[in-house]
Amino acid sequence: MFSNVIATTGNVTATEFFICVGASLIMGFLISLIYMATHRKEGYSQSYVFTMIMLPTIVSLILLLINTPAGALSLAGAFTLVRFRSVAGDPKDIAYIFFAMAAGTACGIGYVGYAIVFFIVIGAVLLLLSEMNFGGSKRTHMTLKITIPENLDYQGVFEPVLNKYTVFHKLRRVKTTNFGTLFELIYSVDVPDSCDQKKFIDELRTLNGNMNINLIFFRYDDKIYEN
Repeated sequence: MFSNVIATTGNVTATEFFICVGASLIMGFLISLIYMATHRKEGYSQSYVFTMIMLPTIVSLILLLINTPAGALSLAGAFTLVRFRSVAGDPKDIAYIFFAMAAGTACGIGYVGYAIVFFIVIGAVLLLLSEMNFGGSKRTHMTLKITIPENLDYQGVFEPVLNKYTVFHKLRRVKTTNFGTLFELIYSVDVPDSCDQKKFIDELRTLNGNMNINLIFFRYDDKIYEN
């Protein structure tokens, strides 16, 4: 009875169904492992890992059921558009969406062998580039916020310290806080990896009257980190 139901959806046999969906599920799981391996330092979210597992299988099943290449591919593209509209993720994360989509599409239209070769090649390249830290920068871009009293002439005061500890700095914005009794200076700074951030902040504190200083990194929310 089950095989008859599958057959009516597009002449797909039970064996073909389980091979295509099973292969896409396995590749989704393996893609998630590669994603975790390449993001173990900068962090990753558990929900994104689950997405990597589910997405190829979902796409594969839809392609099997529609059984029309043009309609199936357009619907597969709609899945990526939903992701783009909902969350503006890191470009590398978006590339993993395409990776999972391509693997699921290949399995869904029956090219399981090509999907396996594609996964091996792309997976090996991603792991190699991650281990080589290809394209990695030796400095970190941050946002520096310095609070100063309203009577402090801030122009040029912090330049010696910024020139000492950063390779680039630019004052982006000045605004008043605490009902105009304080000023907040907002800088964009590039800090080398060798920078002693504690000394950097301590020297700034001696110039702003030991008031608040924020050195802001990227926001990671609920991401998981590994050593």
